[in-house]
Amino acid sequence: MTIPFNKPYTTGKELGYIQQVIESERFAGNGTFSKKCAKWLEEKTGCLKAILTPSGTAALEMMMILADIGPGDEVIMPSFTFSSTANAVVLRGATPVFVDIRPDTLNIDETLIESAITPRTKAIAPVHYAGVGCEMDVILEIAERHGLLVLEDAAQGILASYKNRPLGSIGQMGALSFHETKNIHCGEGGALLINDPAFIERAEIVMEKGTDRSKFFRGEIDKYTWVDLGSSYLINEMTAAFLWAQLEDAEDIISKRIYIWNTYHSELEILEAKGKLKRPTIPDECQHNGHIYYIVLENQEARNSLMDRLREQGIHSVFHYIPLDSAEAGRKFSKSVPSELPLSDQISGKALRLPMSPGIPFERVCVELYRSIRQV
Repeated sequence: MTIPFNKPYTTGKELGYIQQVIESERFAGNGTFSKKCAKWLEEKTGCLKAILTPSGTAALEMMMILADIGPGDEVIMPSFTFSSTANAVVLRGATPVFVDIRPDTLNIDETLIESAITPRTKAIAPVHYAGVGCEMDVILEIAERHGLLVLEDAAQGILASYKNRPLGSIGQMGALSFHETKNIHCGEGGALLINDPAFIERAEIVMEKGTDRSKFFRGEIDKYTWVDLGSSYLINEMTAAFLWAQLEDAEDIISKRIYIWNTYHSELEILEAKGKLKRPTIPDECQHNGHIYYIVLENQEARNSLMDRLREQGIHSVFHYIPLDSAEAGRKFSKSVPSELPLSDQISGKALRLPMSPGIPFERVCVELYRSIRQV
């Protein structure tokens, strides 16, 4: 039996809700299911406004438009992240500035942020890796002292929190992802969470292709026209219907993943004690969501060997990010402070992610890990 790294979870209600959309003959965005999803996100995160987007990437891009990131600006972020975080900045003509990560959470090292600030710095973009919150109090204090925005990449952070504050709701804006690899998904989707009222009115314009169409629909104006930058940043109703089926059961889905996460963590404790691997660290102030369970091996050779041995047993485990500062586009469009980011490079070569989807026989993964690690 093959165990995939990811098996997209379904609740059984998705098709029924999609059928409701078909029967309604109302397929475009901002319909009934879109509004239900947005309201759920606003209630669960406490954000002022949630806008559903076609992807987490689209939410990041929209966020950078609203933040007026532009040519000459710099945005500080970790190098250990997906390309979407940096691409959203580069598409605005600005420069991503990469700093290294912490050894415990693999999040941006908040102690390195200040040294990367220049007169061109406009924002900090913390990435909550594996649904574990960055050290946001320190990041917010640095941002306030230097007059910077905090734009959260909370793509992996649905229903996770930092000091009881939902991820994505702490900075001025945050972005979530509902890609099929995420805990809660709709195949491809995302959401922009707006926490500062100063961005709400323009967000409605940007999401509607740069028009004031939202005001027209509310009867505030007698016609709408093109007034600003924008794009097609709404998901269709069938996608929103699928997502609603997931959000209705979100707490249950998250609890299933946390159970798997806790089982891995308990079963692998003895291997960590023997120095065979390092398990994830969750700070006391963070409530994670079981998005990723990873282990860190002694070196890249050991990681690759273990991955190969698990594959031979039908278990698909994967490595994660190649640091963006070392990528071809990273060398072209960004800069790093300092020029070398050793921990990002080390973790990239030594980390291995284990299958996490509800319904998979994860107990078998633990058994095969024991067998395989003895041979590495």
